[in-house]
Amino acid sequence: MGSATAQALEASSSALTAAQGITLDVAGDLFSATRLIGETSALSGALADPSAPVEARAALVSRVFAGASAPAQQVLTVAVSQRWSSAADLVDGVEELAVRAAAIAAPDADIEGELFSVSRLVADNADLELALGSRLGGGEGKAALVQKLVGASLHPATSLILTSLVRQQRGRRVRRLLSRAMRIVSTQRDRIVATVHTATPLSAPQRDRLRAVLAGRYGRQIALNEVLDSSVVGGLRVQVADVVIDGSISARLADLRHKLAG
Repeated sequence: MGSATAQALEASSSALTAAQGITLDVAGDLFSATRLIGETSALSGALADPSAPVEARAALVSRVFAGASAPAQQVLTVAVSQRWSSAADLVDGVEELAVRAAAIAAPDADIEGELFSVSRLVADNADLELALGSRLGGGEGKAALVQKLVGASLHPATSLILTSLVRQQRGRRVRRLLSRAMRIVSTQRDRIVATVHTATPLSAPQRDRLRAVLAGRYGRQIALNEVLDSSVVGGLRVQVADVVIDGSISARLADLRHKLAG
């Protein structure tokens, strides 16, 4: 991410957080805007053109997105008023704002956990991953497929994010889209995602203790995702971003074998 895009995204995210009346309808409007901007190169180029006056870009938002909610128009106006490194970065930025809006609209929903469950479902089902990643078949059909498979079990905010991302993949792999969405939601909620691998399900007290330990270490609230992994023989393996904390017996045995061999 270029420095210009980072600054533009920070300013746009701040405007979203400060806006009043952020609902799932607003998030839906922002996802719709992402799709239209991403599919129309002339529009994305005009909105991201740093040589065009800010007033002209804002006026274009008013004309093109006249049917969108007032908060969505407000946020889009701020977004296009910024300097983005490229038109593609603007599209990604508006998409991030849409995900953040869904998180704001549903503060009590376990969006990260539900997206993680869908990601695991895709990872465990090669045919599903192939169907969702194929260039054949339109986005609407893919969105209908995931809605049929898991839609009823998800919070409306999660369902909106999931179907919107599947509908407008722009060449990206589904699991990468879901991972990015989880990170965005956690960032909006000022917490960190930790993935714990364990051979047997953790009890509620164990999950609470692990969250407390990790929160003390990282100084942030923790969103905990749990993966049942038979290769973990006792103990836990926890991953936070690129950091892996491996306290499993299998890791200790592997380390011992390495030391004996060396």
